[in-house]
Order: sequence, then structure tokens, then C-alpha cells
Amino acid sequence: MDKQNLIECHERIKPFIHNTPVLTSKLIDAFLGAKVFFKCENFQKMGAFKMRGATNAIMQLSQTQRKNGVVTHSSGNFAQALSLAAQSLGVKAFIVMPNTAPQVKKDAVKGYGGIVTECAPNLAAREQTSKAIETREGATFIHPSNDDEVILGQGTACKELLELCPDLDFVCTPVGGGGLIAGTALAAHYFGNNCKVIGGEPLEVDDAYRSLQSGTIETNTSTNTIADGLKTQLGDRNFPIIQKHVDEIIRVTEEEIIAAMRLIWERLKVVCEPSSSVALAALIKDKEKFQGKHVGVIISGGNVDLGNLPF
Repeated sequence: MDKQNLIECHERIKPFIHNTPVLTSKLIDAFLGAKVFFKCENFQKMGAFKMRGATNAIMQLSQTQRKNGVVTHSSGNFAQALSLAAQSLGVKAFIVMPNTAPQVKKDAVKGYGGIVTECAPNLAAREQTSKAIETREGATFIHPSNDDEVILGQGTACKELLELCPDLDFVCTPVGGGGLIAGTALAAHYFGNNCKVIGGEPLEVDDAYRSLQSGTIETNTSTNTIADGLKTQLGDRNFPIIQKHVDEIIRVTEEEIIAAMRLIWERLKVVCEPSSSVALAALIKDKEKFQGKHVGVIISGGNVDLGNLPF
């Protein structure tokens, strides 16, 4: 995936996405001793950066593939993103969701036109059900994070940020399935000026941190974190990009995630979900590293359950 791929991807999806705002806070700058620029993907269509990758992936399909629809398995933001992107492009979206997914998420997917099939809440059941739909409908499977076209789409958020703030020293993103940080790393490499990429990851699900240490894709035995969007693991498409272009992954505790989330709500006056605040939590955790620097933070989404806030 080269610079031209990223430029073409951005031009392709521009009519279907928002160029989201970048916010700053003098108080957060003073607290960190750095200039911080927050790219607010919580203001993206359907409330998260995943709209970018979903749109690009569908647009790259042939007419025949589009006619038969797309399928994915997701209980979160990608389910909504693929449904809305498909609806915008006149394509059917089959979404496999665990039967334990919150009703509000199932309703959101259906509201965007997604055709929901429920399954048992484990990866084997999700994959089996998706495969059955692929076979029956002829639908094309699109992975939420381990897909080249999805990775390119996610990278356009950082590309937009660097167009506005070309002299960033660092960009920090949360790490879950690896699509956002891999896309961000490509954008920083091609459009940044010696811009390093840092990942923030919950200590409770630190598979990406361990994967970089061991050189192979690691998994988690437990997923006990408030950052529910970051429970997935890296894939064979995004891991090599992360190995090559990501500088470091900083692990943060649940308390640090909640404190950072609260800071964003209080100081930026915006709604962000726990997964999004992991990036700021990482900056706070290792703030000596960022002293006097210009730092971009991607607030990945704002789809938070308001009835279940941690503060």
C-alpha cells in the first residue's frame, strides 16, 4: 500500500464521509506540556472512524460483488459503519452480531439498513454464521480491521489531520484490531514530517504490545476492559505495517482510561467512548516523552452507552 493508494482512497470516499474537526484545549496542553490536536472522529457519520474504511472497502468491489451484498461480523462500530456505508452506496449489508450485543447496538445497525443475524457470543460462531451467509447470498466478507481497503480508509483520518497540522511530532491512536493504527502509520509515513506513531492499549488486553515484543500475533485470555472496542486482536494484513511503522505501544490501566475519558468530556466538551480515551491516557502516562512536542490524538468514536457511564 503506497502513497498513491492512500490519495486515491481519500478522493474516492470524500463524498461519503465528514472531514471531522480538530479541537485543542489550553488546559490539556498546559497539563501535558505539549501542543495537542484532537482529530474528532466521534463527529464522523455513525459516530466513529470506521465509516471511512467501510466505505472504501465497498467502493472497491466489482458491480457483481456489490449486487450480492457484503457481510461482516461485529458487535460494535464496524457493524454500524458497514450498514450505513452500504446503505449510502445502495448495497445490502448482512451483519452477524452476538446475541449478547446490547439491544441499542442491534437497533442502530437495523436503523442503518443492516440485515442482522444473531449467533452465539464466540468467534467460532461468528465466523461460521458469516461463512454461511457468504455461501447462501454470494456476499463478500469484509473484515472490520484486517483488510487492505479498510486500513487505507482508516488512514485518511490521519491524512486529514496532517493536512491541517503538518508539523506533528507524534500521532497517537487506540489499538484494538489494528486497522486504525496501521492506516495512521501509513499516513504518518507518507504525509508526515518525521512523525512518529504511538499506540495506546488497555493493560487488560495488551495483545498488540505483546505482539510487537514477540514478533508474532498474540491473543488475550481475558478481555476485562471498559474499552469494549479494543478487545479484538491484530491480523496478518495490519500487523506487518504496525511492526514497520509504529514507534511504541503504551499500556494504560482502567483507572487511567476513565480519567482520560473524563478529561475529554470536561475540557473538550465532547462525547467520546472509553476506547477513544485510551490514546490520551497513553500520552498522560508517558508525558515526559511528549514535552514541548506537537501531538495529534485520534478520538476514534463517540458511541457511548449514556446509561452506563463510568463517572
